[in-house]
Amino acid sequence: MKLFISVLYFSILSLFIFHPAQGQVDARMFRSPDISRTHIAFIYAGDIWVVEKEGGLAHSLSSPLGEEISPCFSPDGTKIAYTASYDGNPEVYVISSLGGLPERITYHPMRERVVDWYPDSKHLLINSSRESGRQRYGQFYKISARGGLAEKLPVPYGEYGTLSGNMQELAYTHERGASRNWKRYEGGYAADIWIFDLNSKDARRVTDHPATDANPMWNGDKIYFLSDRGVEKRQNIWVYSTGDESFRQVTAFSDFDIYGPSLGPQDMVFQAGDRLYRMDLDTETPVEVDITISTDLASIHPRLTNVSKYIQSFQIGPDGKRALIEARGDVFTVPAEHGPIRNLTQTSGIAERYPAWSPDGKHVAYWSDRSGEYELCIQNGDGSGDEKQLTKLGPGFRYNLFWSPNSEMLAFIDNKQNINIFKIEEKKLIKVDFCPMLSHSNMQNFVLSWSENSEWLTYPKEVANRHLAIFLYNVNEATIKQVTSGYYSDFSPSFDPDGKYLYFLTNRSFSALYSDLDGTWVYPNSTQIAAASLRADVPSLLAERNDEVAVKKDTNKSLDNEKKEEFKSLIIETDNLESRIVILPVKAGNYNNLVAVKGQVLYTHYSRSGSEERTSSIRTWIHKDREEKTIISDAGGWELSADGEKILVSNKGYGIIDVKPEQKIKTRLRTGEMEAMVNPRAEWHQILADVWRKYRDYFYDENMHGLDWKAIKDQYDPLIEQALTRWDVTVILKEMIGELNASHTYISGPSPERPPSQQFGMLGVNWKLENGTFRIDRIIDGGAWDSELRSPLSVTGVEIKEGDYVLAVNGIPLDAGKEPWASFQGLANRAVELTINDKPSFKGSSKLIIKTMANETRLRNLEWMEKNRLYVEKKSGGRIGYIYMPNTGGQGQTQLVKQLYAQMDKDAIIIDERFNSGGQLSDRFLEFLMRPRIGYIYSRNGNIADWPDRANFGPKAMLINGWSASGGDALPFGFKILEAGPIVGTRTGGALIGPAMGHSNIDNGGHTVPSGRIMGKDGQWFSEGHGVDPDYLVIADPSKLAKGEDPQMDKAIELLLEELKKNPPEEMNRPAFEER
Repeated sequence: MKLFISVLYFSILSLFIFHPAQGQVDARMFRSPDISRTHIAFIYAGDIWVVEKEGGLAHSLSSPLGEEISPCFSPDGTKIAYTASYDGNPEVYVISSLGGLPERITYHPMRERVVDWYPDSKHLLINSSRESGRQRYGQFYKISARGGLAEKLPVPYGEYGTLSGNMQELAYTHERGASRNWKRYEGGYAADIWIFDLNSKDARRVTDHPATDANPMWNGDKIYFLSDRGVEKRQNIWVYSTGDESFRQVTAFSDFDIYGPSLGPQDMVFQAGDRLYRMDLDTETPVEVDITISTDLASIHPRLTNVSKYIQSFQIGPDGKRALIEARGDVFTVPAEHGPIRNLTQTSGIAERYPAWSPDGKHVAYWSDRSGEYELCIQNGDGSGDEKQLTKLGPGFRYNLFWSPNSEMLAFIDNKQNINIFKIEEKKLIKVDFCPMLSHSNMQNFVLSWSENSEWLTYPKEVANRHLAIFLYNVNEATIKQVTSGYYSDFSPSFDPDGKYLYFLTNRSFSALYSDLDGTWVYPNSTQIAAASLRADVPSLLAERNDEVAVKKDTNKSLDNEKKEEFKSLIIETDNLESRIVILPVKAGNYNNLVAVKGQVLYTHYSRSGSEERTSSIRTWIHKDREEKTIISDAGGWELSADGEKILVSNKGYGIIDVKPEQKIKTRLRTGEMEAMVNPRAEWHQILADVWRKYRDYFYDENMHGLDWKAIKDQYDPLIEQALTRWDVTVILKEMIGELNASHTYISGPSPERPPSQQFGMLGVNWKLENGTFRIDRIIDGGAWDSELRSPLSVTGVEIKEGDYVLAVNGIPLDAGKEPWASFQGLANRAVELTINDKPSFKGSSKLIIKTMANETRLRNLEWMEKNRLYVEKKSGGRIGYIYMPNTGGQGQTQLVKQLYAQMDKDAIIIDERFNSGGQLSDRFLEFLMRPRIGYIYSRNGNIADWPDRANFGPKAMLINGWSASGGDALPFGFKILEAGPIVGTRTGGALIGPAMGHSNIDNGGHTVPSGRIMGKDGQWFSEGHGVDPDYLVIADPSKLAKGEDPQMDKAIELLLEELKKNPPEEMNRPAFEER
């Protein structure tokens, strides 16, 4: 239920009547403030509040599901515009500053954001990427404060802006500006302020500084803005005079950055740290605004919470009677069917991770951060007794625990990539080995396997050629042996419980798949299952069988005991073990998670690469039958019980099954009943500590870029006491990690509760309002040659054209007082009936049936790319090809192949990687682009062909800008190192501290920690926070772009044509035939 309250009705009496548990608190953590002549609006606890500008008791305007952002007073102070997701999509709303029901202004599936009001208080300036050819940038729109079709401004792209008093000029930034999680940024994406004349389309640059200059606020002949160019290296308020073009610093905050500055008729308001400040424009002296909130603080009260959606790891009890589950930082045991659910730890604000049950069933071990660091703890499996801390390891993070079968030792790997064994009775830690090339995600899935007698430990390890080899560690002798050579990649080893074989997975099958487009080949589906005899006297697992009459064996118990004594010491002949390998007769494919049990070996089977299927199943190869069988289909993760009899399966829930073929989950675990007491603020302190520790332990620079990292924690942790929502915590975490001044430092909160989204049906058109009726202004066309995606109105047989009016959808007339997409809400990917006419009248109209799209961004991107290609083709006389690289991920790969193959015949190529959003490193892309000519191939009746025949050998140029980052940095970085051609444009983003390795918080939020950094072949760091410099600096002049010109593209065309003039393409003739 949405609740909107008029502040006229707030009184002491109403507070007591409607909120008997409320009290007044001296609040902090106000965000996105704005100011009118008399009042301040701000976000607190996710809602909009209003208070007199001098401070005092604030009143809430809204209390809906979800978070409101960016409240903005109209210049006359009567209305507040803001963005909210009441219907599942961020849209713009307007509400009376006195409260009441909000009015929805925008209707579109793209994110809509309030930027400012027009000075007339009748129109809004909003930002959206609804028509952007590349959704990395937004554009400005003017829309009535009462709703209706938004009008796109002629500014090519921009993010934040402010209008002059006469509404003819816009001061704005191309880029979004300051980022909480990357402070002191001076890369190519650092914002500068421009002024754009909306009539003449002329533009001039106001600021040109390496630091970020953002959030312009126009006041008479002054433009206030936010910048960290000062000596404090904090975002502070600066002012630019439009008269003498001078700059002056206004504030000098040094402890915290300023965020969210907004200008009113007489004052400015902004946030710094957890405080809100007002600054009189005459005195320019900030004063803190003391605000009291009347609230029951319900969001921070400890509460019993269902934690079934917060499961982060699971194991199975040794006999399969119970499951062991880590959820919301607590450890639970859940019965297979009967009995109570037990929360073993019950520690809100303390995280327990990676629980493991001992094979004898007595104990559960796990890592706990109760001490402030993750230490090994143990407690009774039935929940009785107290927890015991076994280690004092100190700083660091540790992963999955693997009990020895005798329940006396625990093996694990830590964040320093060391394999360790902890002997419980001796309380002794043994360092086993070091694995040199593991990432966080690798270590999360790293498996250590014990021999049945607890004497040996086996694991995979990367060797010098980057393959994985199998290693064995003998606990008694403290020796390590590499038992496979690494000639092939071998992994997932597991001992046969009978002590005869070592099983593992190996990539030894080579069956090439060739491209239909060229001679490229790949080798997918290469994994096989191997079994090695541990001793020369152990027959091959696939030895020829011979049916003989069985002779009864002596059942004398002393012989049985003798065999048991023999197995206490497992003899492994490590020399030549690889020569005793056999490959099991199972088709090579995609396998993982191999585990041996008595008489069989289990593993996960994934669908084959290249297949349309996306399934996984648990399968077994049974020794006596020499046959593969399926245990359960469509399985996710799984764990085997210590006795080898049961499997805990994750499959749309959790269930326990037998280790037998053709199983189904008959009874699902009652995880929906798991509950824990959650103390929000205690949990938030734990989350902050966890993020802080992960950066300390994983950030690529152990010196933390010269920061006193402990002091940073001490600065930001107290702010948690002012947090009222998880959104506040996310802001604090971003601020903390932002101090590192590094890229790939991201924070995400848990998915908030949102109302269901009603997707809009899209037609792939631009609309126009004429004669009070909507008509088709333009049908988006991605290119006649590209059948990937077309507008529903371009489908053959659909009789509609540009200029036609759309009068009704499914018989309901379009409302001209709303955006046209309002009539298509909830109609995505559906057949709809359109009533159309070539005039704004139902008389003589016709009807047609079309199927809508759910999203038209790809279609607009295709049109944008085709427009650029035609621009290059026209200006170069057809000699130069154009390739757009949206990223260096899968889409970028596809675009490169599609576009390069289609333009192999061009004399030269422009590679446009502006707005490139990154992905992989760029070596494969560069190899493809820069294939060298080896020679030619002559054939008697054909043309002389190039060798290789699928390459372009002409000159190349690359376009870059500040939006190109991460992989978008690496591509021009490599292009420049290879001296592949000139680079034109502006500096790239400068973001190659990475990759962004993901870590989870106990509440399903997450954070990334970049654990590496790119270096050049000269041994120097890539210029993080600066970017790749172009060879030819060409600014994307907004005035030229607005008039249809692209100065960066023009320069690249000029350079390539000059190169072609100097070095024209060769025409190769055959030599004279030989007499042989």
